[in-house]
Amino acid sequence: MPKPYSMDLRQRAMARLAEGETSYEVAEALSVAVSSVIKWAARVRQYGSPAPAKMGGYRRRSISGAYREMVLEAVAKKAHITLRELVEILAAAGLQVHQASVSRFLKHEGKSYKKNPLRLRAGKAKGRAP
Repeated sequence: MPKPYSMDLRQRAMARLAEGETSYEVAEALSVAVSSVIKWAARVRQYGSPAPAKMGGYRRRSISGAYREMVLEAVAKKAHITLRELVEILAAAGLQVHQASVSRFLKHEGKSYKKNPLRLRAGKAKGRAP
């Protein structure tokens, strides 16, 4: 992941903007993208400083606590429940998540759905004709 621009550069850009230069002039003079200067100016208006936001770090799972129990209970009741059904259950409870999030949650919990858990080819499984 790339590093953010230095505070010195950001402050010089904001000083030039304060002197009356346009974002395009500042960007060209400092060899940065115009969008960067515009975003820094927006950060100054919103937060009072052009400092970069936090990058990286741990992000807590959205399906936790009562939602976790709800999903695990639904899986226990209906073994072949679909991801879409689980998303709908969570949405009804007030948690909007994507199917991919539910899939990652189930994988983390050790709940995996394979059509053929023995990894046998069709026709080779017990009780089927070759």
